[in-house]
Amino acid sequence: MNPQPASGKPHLSLFSTTFQALALLFCLTACQSSASAATIPSTQRPYVLVTAPPNATATPTPFQPLLDIGTPALSPLWLEPTHFASPTASLPAHILSPTIVPVVVTPYPREYPTPQILPNSIEIPPPSGLLPQPPNQVNILLLGSDQRPYSSIYRTDTIILATLNQDAGSIHLTAIPRDLYVYIPGWTMQRINTAMAHGGFEQLALTFEYNLGVRPDYFVMVNFQDFIDIVNSLGGIDVQAAQPLYDTRTGYGWFYVPSGRVHMDGEMALWYVRSRHTSSDIDRLRRAEEVMLAIGNRLMEFDALSRIPDFYNLYKERVSTNVTLQDALNMAPTAQQAAQNNRVTSFVLGYGPLYDWVEPFTGAMVLLPKREEVLVLMSQALGTP
Repeated sequence: MNPQPASGKPHLSLFSTTFQALALLFCLTACQSSASAATIPSTQRPYVLVTAPPNATATPTPFQPLLDIGTPALSPLWLEPTHFASPTASLPAHILSPTIVPVVVTPYPREYPTPQILPNSIEIPPPSGLLPQPPNQVNILLLGSDQRPYSSIYRTDTIILATLNQDAGSIHLTAIPRDLYVYIPGWTMQRINTAMAHGGFEQLALTFEYNLGVRPDYFVMVNFQDFIDIVNSLGGIDVQAAQPLYDTRTGYGWFYVPSGRVHMDGEMALWYVRSRHTSSDIDRLRRAEEVMLAIGNRLMEFDALSRIPDFYNLYKERVSTNVTLQDALNMAPTAQQAAQNNRVTSFVLGYGPLYDWVEPFTGAMVLLPKREEVLVLMSQALGTP
């Protein structure tokens, strides 16, 4: 049964739109009940092809020219909104200061798995160590996969780390680009968006730990079709586009989205998030956060945080997660407190800490990290004492 409109509740003042982005997290995380450095030998390294396999999904990541060297659709929620959130505010992204102050990390007392495949053109870096974190803090990965129906192959092309500090009543969102080129422990150097499919959440969590100094506690993952169905079930969303976008769209040719408020159904929202022919993966991160905000705005109109069990029943078949319903209920007060005190912040791991690099044997373009600068930004995002 679809949840009914809330009644008899006092009208709440408009929260920070940053908090509304997190409404998606708490509604979707409630949708299912659970779910030392490697020594590199100096022998000849085998050739590694940094590309999608022949049977991969039809969403290849960008490449430079070669160098010389089935679940039924959800029904719409015909509900009367209880609150109306402002669609005009935007979530400020924190850009790393050019002044780099080295951070102190705690060496992790473990031996990481040695690689199955040694890269031919780049050394595997040592583990980053763990960044100190405040007490009573949890880290949740919000993932969007490109998995198609009847296929087990996918990549997590949207990766956002949500950091919730219960004592401070704060939430930080850190967007990670899919083309970040890292060591995936026990496998090889590869794009970070391949880790989840290769070894599940444990593999992705270990990859974060090894390269970014934080081990996520939970994950929430939605695929293409479920994302479309969720947006459509809400009657569409109003996205506040910070910049215009002009790019090709299947079935439409060249398609234009102006800056400002734009209403989108599920298909258009998915295209808007994934479009990349005339922009970059870093720009995709901004658009992903805009769409996340818009979904949060729409969920807030249905008083989502006080109705998590209702949304649990509605969306439980649409989301893959290891967060239980009780976990989500326990996290909800932190979101409420962060909203009321305007303590939600967005970070983007982009150019500056990262730089473009072309794999010399395949022409594949990836993003390489500058370890010190990455750890500085991650320490800010994690609230390192």
